[in-house]
Amino acid sequence: MQKSIDIQFVSDVMCPWCVVGLGNLNKALTSLNDVKVDLTFRPFELNPNMPQEGQNLGEHLAEKYGVTPAQSKQNREMIQARGKAVDFDFNFQEDSRMWNSFDAHRLLHWAEIEGCQEALKKALFKAHFTDNRNVSDHQVLIDIAGDIGLDQEVTKGILASDEFAEEVRQLEQLWQRSGITSVPTVIINNQYAISGGQPPEVFLQALEEVLNQPE
Repeated sequence: MQKSIDIQFVSDVMCPWCVVGLGNLNKALTSLNDVKVDLTFRPFELNPNMPQEGQNLGEHLAEKYGVTPAQSKQNREMIQARGKAVDFDFNFQEDSRMWNSFDAHRLLHWAEIEGCQEALKKALFKAHFTDNRNVSDHQVLIDIAGDIGLDQEVTKGILASDEFAEEVRQLEQLWQRSGITSVPTVIINNQYAISGGQPPEVFLQALEEVLNQPE
């Protein structure tokens, strides 16, 4: 009998370590044989109060975490190296910005219903980190949605309304009440919670432990 596994990937479009974590999780999943995987992306906002105009990335890191320019440069180089290991291009620039990600999370909620959530998640990561696009801008989001096959007129209507806003807020509050304070957090079969952009081996070990449990 084919085994199945449920994975909830709690993350934010603004989080570079979520890109790394997803890449390494997918690497681990390729090592599993004859396993049905249900991967769902859950919303978490690192900066829910980020204004519409966003904030320069370097300024944001200095303001929020006390990171110096030298530390920021070192961190970016490390993340770029980790990105290359999962075939992702982090294209950090001096004018790279942090954006409000709430509307992106609303579209991701809809994309789950439409069956293309992972495709949208990856497209949003690329738009933000590789192409330096403003993923809080509605037209940018409409274009990205269209690129992965979602109806652009429906997308426009969702963004112009409050559709899925309450659902996203409720999910965010659920994870906060569950004690999640950082992302990515990967929850496997509601039993294991793995935080951070861990290497594939860490994810694979947890996945195999869950799968090998007696039914």
